[in-house]
Amino acid sequence: MGRAASHAYGGHACEGLPRLAHKLRAMPDPLILPSLAATEALAARLAGLARPGDAILLEGPLGVGKSALARAFLRARAGDAGLEVPSPTFTLVQAYDLPGAVVHHFDLWRLDGVGDVAELGWDEAREGIVLVEWPDRLGELRPRDALSVSLAPGATEDSRIAHLAGWEDRLA
Repeated sequence: MGRAASHAYGGHACEGLPRLAHKLRAMPDPLILPSLAATEALAARLAGLARPGDAILLEGPLGVGKSALARAFLRARAGDAGLEVPSPTFTLVQAYDLPGAVVHHFDLWRLDGVGDVAELGWDEAREGIVLVEWPDRLGELRPRDALSVSLAPGATEDSRIAHLAGWEDRLA
């Protein structure tokens, strides 16, 4: 997984996400990501846990790093740190044929509702792995078994606060 980053979780310092990831579900406190490298390490950990049929919902305000997390997830899943990962803001969805599954990266910011999501091939995409920015646009299509990753700005320009919900069986 590359370099281990130091993380504070619930006020406790922890070294590296591999050791920390098993505690994510059990601890209700947020995960403090002090740098972009820490966010990328979280994304790589999630990429290693994801399997076909999974939905990862990326929530948070504009500019908080949802696309950066998605980009790091895709690069980790591909095993290619240089993988070109354009933002799907204008195309709405980008598909990547990666080891173990096709991953669809959706950016639903510009959509008005569920009908628009269905027209993008949502049902077919769910056979692989989906990364969804702005999942509030999913409405009733929001998967109940999804992993929700909610990002918020941290104390510094590069830090983020992450709340994870779901995947109790894998994050336990």
